[in-house]
Amino acid sequence: MTRPARIAILTVSDRAASGAYEDKGGPGAEAWLRGVITSDMVIDRHIVPDGREIVAGKLRELADGGADLILVTGGTGPAPRDLTPEAVSDVAEREYPGFGEEMRRASLREVPTAILSRQTAVSRGRTLIITIPGKPSAIATCLDAVFAAVPYCLDLLGAARIETDPARIEAFRPRAK
Repeated sequence: MTRPARIAILTVSDRAASGAYEDKGGPGAEAWLRGVITSDMVIDRHIVPDGREIVAGKLRELADGGADLILVTGGTGPAPRDLTPEAVSDVAEREYPGFGEEMRRASLREVPTAILSRQTAVSRGRTLIITIPGKPSAIATCLDAVFAAVPYCLDLLGAARIETDPARIEAFRPRAK
């Protein structure tokens, strides 16, 4: 019997953390995941303020605590407090730049400012960490562009197995010969 995948969604936002702004990224990411993943999963959402040390500390806690997948929403733009990519880099053991490249490529079809986005993906132990935008429609654009590779990446990392609805996203796994 396989265990449920443990997925964490981390919203990085000073305003959402203080309650001055309703977090839309976390719920948007969760709704997308629930619409695509068909296997058992447990999703936990967290909100932290912007800040390299705070974000890195929470990522360490989540990854080292057993999360298989962490989606980080917010803090990836060019504003001075947008330090999520730096925090992710602080906890990374390996980087996967293709995720960010493909998310930007998909987003550029919709908005010219996507070039300012600093999306990325890394692993820490058996955890895959992917940074995504904060706007639900942009989250969908980015995850639609890269998620087919996520289940196999998790397999290779030794994380929980994730199955997807092939009508939404067909997970790619090489076939054994």
